[in-house]
Amino acid sequence: MTTRILVTGGAGFIGSHYVQALLSATAGDTAEAVEVTVLDALTYAGRPENLEPVRSDPRLAFVHGDVRDAALVDRLLADHDQVVHLAAETHVDRSIAGAADFVTTNVVGTHTLLDAAVRHRVAVFVLVSTDEVYGSIGSGSWPETDPLRPNSPYAASKASADLLALAQHRTHGLDVRITRCSNNYGPRQFPEKLIPLFVTRLMEGRPVPLYGDGRHVRDWLHVSDHVQGIELVRRGGRAGEVYNIGGGTELSNRELTGLLLDACGAGWDLVREVPDRKGHDLRYSVDCGKIRAELGYAPRVDFAAGLAATVDWYRRHRDWWEPLLSASAGVVGQR
Repeated sequence: MTTRILVTGGAGFIGSHYVQALLSATAGDTAEAVEVTVLDALTYAGRPENLEPVRSDPRLAFVHGDVRDAALVDRLLADHDQVVHLAAETHVDRSIAGAADFVTTNVVGTHTLLDAAVRHRVAVFVLVSTDEVYGSIGSGSWPETDPLRPNSPYAASKASADLLALAQHRTHGLDVRITRCSNNYGPRQFPEKLIPLFVTRLMEGRPVPLYGDGRHVRDWLHVSDHVQGIELVRRGGRAGEVYNIGGGTELSNRELTGLLLDACGAGWDLVREVPDRKGHDLRYSVDCGKIRAELGYAPRVDFAAGLAATVDWYRRHRDWWEPLLSASAGVVGQR
């Protein structure tokens, strides 16, 4: 029997890696044959070429559309068994400049999908969320049971989506499973986020912006480890549960900047300290004990090796990112 999976945001950074991993993992898997439909609005961060590695796979279909389009979503959900929902506006700086798209896409779009999923009795609904919904933590790590204290418009919109999803589970019995990840990095990430922004600028000999004193700490997760976690939750997670997914490498932004300078053969003279972002969370850290114990998750990509491979990818794929620089101009790009 074939499982029909709708992946929203599947032409984006994480989504395209997930689709590629999903189709690779299930190729020849007699336990689960899959057909995948990608629904993507192809906004500035979604690109059809991200799906090039699997474009010719007969199990893949692409629909250009918006998760806020209720009629389209209803038609698609009528023909799918599961949903993996990654479509979202994700950039904190953009949400501070204007939150409307974040509210309509992340909240209303998620509601639209959940509403159709309940109506058509979708078997599994995986919502890909973020550690930012927890707020900021001075020491220790958040378990999934910690209260949500989002501090940015982006984080608040994702927290709202999480609560809507859990409400549909409790009210209607929809099998909702939520993942909350730490900072992702890897190939094909749009150059507004810290690592690709710094790498692409340094490769052009341009200065890079460092917020404040650079003491903000993030846990770094390679995108392949993230999609491994998502797939473990889709296949074996429990209904109504939340699973943190982390990489286990905590670095301050200043420490990471030093590593990126070294990787690109540049010096600190190219670093410009800029005024700190409004409401900038000092530290994120998730406790991944639950997904390790229940589903056997463990990050596989060593950070030093993953960062080196990522920098090398951007070095070899200037044709991918150079046309995008105008779209990310003026956006600092740090979570």
